Amino acid sequence: MKKGFIGRTALALVLALAMLAVMAVSCMAEVLTGEAEGFGGAIKAEVNVEDGKIVGLMLTGADETPAIGGTALETLQSAIVAAGSLDGVEAVSGATWTSNGAFAAVKNALGIEEEPAQEETAEAVTASGLSHGVGVVSTPRLGPGKDAEGVGVYSFNEVIAYAIVDSEGRIVDLEVDIVEIITPNHDESNDGDNFMAGWPGQSYNSDAEGDGVIEGQLEETEEIFTEELLSWKSKRQKGSAYKMNSGTWEDEMDIFESFFKGKTVEEINAWFEKHCSGLNGRPLTAASTKEDDVAKYSALTDEEKAVNDAVSGATMSVRDPHGDILGAIEKAVANAVPMRQQKDIAKVGLGVTVMPRLGPGKDDQEVPCYSFNIAAAGVCYDAEGKVVDLYADVMEIITPNHDGADDNAFTGWPGQSYNADVDADGKVDEVWEQTEDSFVAQVTEFKTKRDLGSKYKMKSGTWTDEMTAYESAMLGKTTEEISAWVAACFSDVNGRSLHGTSDKEADVAKYAAMTDEQKAEMDAISGATMALRDGHGDILGAIEQADAVAKAAAITVE
Repeated sequence: MKKGFIGRTALALVLALAMLAVMAVSCMAEVLTGEAEGFGGAIKAEVNVEDGKIVGLMLTGADETPAIGGTALETLQSAIVAAGSLDGVEAVSGATWTSNGAFAAVKNALGIEEEPAQEETAEAVTASGLSHGVGVVSTPRLGPGKDAEGVGVYSFNEVIAYAIVDSEGRIVDLEVDIVEIITPNHDESNDGDNFMAGWPGQSYNSDAEGDGVIEGQLEETEEIFTEELLSWKSKRQKGSAYKMNSGTWEDEMDIFESFFKGKTVEEINAWFEKHCSGLNGRPLTAASTKEDDVAKYSALTDEEKAVNDAVSGATMSVRDPHGDILGAIEKAVANAVPMRQQKDIAKVGLGVTVMPRLGPGKDDQEVPCYSFNIAAAGVCYDAEGKVVDLYADVMEIITPNHDGADDNAFTGWPGQSYNADVDADGKVDEVWEQTEDSFVAQVTEFKTKRDLGSKYKMKSGTWTDEMTAYESAMLGKTTEEISAWVAACFSDVNGRSLHGTSDKEADVAKYAAMTDEQKAEMDAISGATMALRDGHGDILGAIEQADAVAKAAAITVE
């Protein structure tokens, strides 16, 4: 055989082998990577794709809870590979957020764009004789648990509900939010807790890193107190940062709100008693494992079980130490007054703000009084964004050394103490030591300024009288017009409404610059003298926020 032939044959063989190698590589699985947000943090997906089919998958989420999120990721890995795609693979029960994060990470790896969020729509409702009200309920919690040094973690929740009801007492629209306040030793402080070490001068264990390790004591100063409270956010304001197993707190609350519409308070309470766990207050499902829950769920008819399917995405309780949501709804309906304008409603919003106050003053032993105010405003708007009606209220919480007989006195967290003026005569009688029992008793008895009624007096009447006058003056205005009205017709010195009676130079000059029309408008509410934005509460901020978070409504008034 000739050498040239052998050489050409060898070369051909080499080329053939090379071609086969290239073909083999082209048939090998393609490795793609993607990432998306899970329950605790980022979930990463490493996807092996062959001929358009998923043949291998590695899901990792370092910040997912091992027992729930970690197990869910393992389950999803197997299910997605078995299916060869995401088609037909369902979320793992009890780990919806982690599941959705895993699905999104795989889609991100595959270059599949998420479907854009659909434009918000509202179910059309026709009603008559509308009334509305805000309800605020304070819920103390002995927990959750203790820190690494055995010091108790404590919290309380200010639950706020804004309800619109028809002439038969049926809920036409509903908005709920919660401000949760907690000790700084909670091991999720880095996730945006509204922590408070106590009043200035008090201190508490602190887990600043949120890792379960106590770094030391947080000494509350006036500066820290002010900075902390101004950063507090409600559960709705936290948005995606406040996660539940099946989604965000906001997602779950939206489901409940929708479910409660069209029902009376009595019907809602009856549903809760029959359809929710007697152990933890959560809606019963076929997945319930506790003996009492299994028995209670089994006793439901198929039709009743189908009712609970309507809230299957909502797993939290609407009445437990995390917040008495049902109680706030009941109170909102009980507080409801006829709406001043029986007009069609296109949007409904609930705004919440927190305002710290270094004061008022000091007691007779020169120990300062401190307080903070949580303002809430429920607002309805027409199609042009003009206010159809609004309802505002404020919860004021204060140190027990203030000389107010009907104060919401708060000594601090269990284990702390503060001067107390027991008989409200301006003299300190004793030092109150906060125990778990007294903590529960104090928080449970908190009352809003509207709750106090005639007990909360202003120079020109009650707080409710003045707020009602302001509310009437805001009807027919947009939020921008309300803000502009306050900017033009209220004092820059103390925030109070100008009526030509102030002798402060800046107020005199500002009142003189007002138009005759503006002065006449202020004359119409001459009995309202308080500020809408000061240390006593950022009511204007709550009104502005209500507009910013307002949801679409389609309420036609007969």
